[in-house]
Amino acid sequence: MDDFFQQEPIVQQPASLGLDAPLATRMRPRTLQEYVGQAHLLSEGSLLSRALEADRLASMIFYGPPGTGKTSLARVIAAQSKRHFMELSGVGGAVADLRKAMEVASQQARIGKRTLLFIDEIHRLNKAQQDALLPDVERGTLLLIGATTQNPFFSVIAPLLSRVQVFELKPLREEDLIALQHQALQDKERGLGGLPITLEAAAARHLATMSDGDARKCLNALEIAATTTRFNEAGRIVITQKIAEESIQQKAVVYDRTGDGHYDVISAFIKSIRGSDPDAALYWLTTMLQAGEDPRFIVRRLVILASEDIGLADAQALLLAVAAQQTVETIGLPEARITLAHVTTYLALAPKSNSSYLALERVAKEVAAGRSLPVPSHLRDGHYSGAANLGHGKNYLYPHDFPGGYVRQSYLAEPRSYYIPTDHGAEEQLIKKWRLFKKEIDGK
Repeated sequence: MDDFFQQEPIVQQPASLGLDAPLATRMRPRTLQEYVGQAHLLSEGSLLSRALEADRLASMIFYGPPGTGKTSLARVIAAQSKRHFMELSGVGGAVADLRKAMEVASQQARIGKRTLLFIDEIHRLNKAQQDALLPDVERGTLLLIGATTQNPFFSVIAPLLSRVQVFELKPLREEDLIALQHQALQDKERGLGGLPITLEAAAARHLATMSDGDARKCLNALEIAATTTRFNEAGRIVITQKIAEESIQQKAVVYDRTGDGHYDVISAFIKSIRGSDPDAALYWLTTMLQAGEDPRFIVRRLVILASEDIGLADAQALLLAVAAQQTVETIGLPEARITLAHVTTYLALAPKSNSSYLALERVAKEVAAGRSLPVPSHLRDGHYSGAANLGHGKNYLYPHDFPGGYVRQSYLAEPRSYYIPTDHGAEEQLIKKWRLFKKEIDGK
C-alpha cells in the first residue's frame, strides 16, 4: 500500500525521474507559472485561483479528456498549498487502500500537516469505495482531488458530488501545445535543451494539431521526432513537417463510446441536422464513424429525427431514413457510411416541421392530467352480438359512401384542437389542400 503514496510534499519533480521517463512525464509543471493551459480555471480572479491564493481549497474533481493536465494541476496545488501528497488510482483500488489513506491523513493531521489525496480515474471506484471517502471529506481530514475523463455527474455518487466542486478541464489550444514544445526544447534539466534541435514552425503546428488538445501525446511525439532524427551536416537535429507527420502518425479521435463522447457527439449531430447545417452534420457523423460508433445507433436516431423534426414538411425523409436503416443492416460498413452521408445531407437540407410531434405531446399531457374522454357511441364496435341493443355503431357515417370519401362527423366526445400546422415545406401545401377540400364539402 505504501507504494501508492509519496511521503513528502511535492515541491519539485522526484529526483528519481530520469531521462528514461517519457518527455511528458519529465516536463510536468512544478509551479503554477510553469503550468500551461486551462486559463478559464486559473486566470486571475477565477474561483480556483482565488481559492489557491487564499489557501481556502475545497475538495474537487477535475474532469476532462486525457492529456489536459488533471494530474499535473493536482500536484501543483499540493506543492503550492504545502500539503502532504498521496496518490491512488481508481483502477484496482480497494476500500482497504482508501482506509489506509485516511489513516495516513489522520496521522499527518496530528503532527500539524495537511494532506491532499489525489485519486486518478475516480470514476472507476465502486459505490462502496466512494462511500468510504465521505466521512473524511466531510470532516476536512484531507483535501480530495479526483480526476476523471468521464462526466462525474454520471459516474460519481451524489453524496460525494455534493461535497466537492467540479472543474472541467478543456483540450489545450494549439497555441498552448506549441508553447509546451518550446518549453521542452529550452529545458536542459528535464527536457530536450541539451540537444541542438531546430523545430520548424510547420512541424510544431502539425504536432499541436494532430495531438487534439492532448499535451502528453504532443510532447511524446516531439521526443520521438527528436530522438529518431539524425544530425545534419551542421550538427543539428532539424524536425521538419515530414518528420513530425511520421512521429505522430494518426490523429486520435477523442470519443468515448460509453461516456460523454457518445452522448455529446450524437447530440451535436442531431442538432446540426435539425439546424439545417449539412457541413456540421457530416463532420459529427464522420467523427462517430471513425471512432467506431455502432452505425445502427446512428441510423436509429436518424429515423427518429425524420419524424420528430421533419415530419409533414417532407414525408419522404422518413422513407429515406428507414431505407438507410435497412442498408446498414444488410450491407454494413464501410459501404453503409455512404448511405448514412446521403441521408444525413438530405435530412439537413429538408424543410423542418415538428407539428406532429408537438400535437402528440399536447395529447399525451392532457391524457395524463385530465379525465378520459369516452368513445362516442357511433364510433364504438358494432360487430358483436348485442352491440345494436347498446346503440354501438348506430348512426356511424362511412366516409367512402360520400363524395370525395369524406363526411363531416365528430370523432371525439368533446371538441379538441391539438395539431397546429406549419407553413414549412410540403406541409404548407398539404394543409392548404385539406382546408380547401373541407371547405368545398362542408360549405364553409
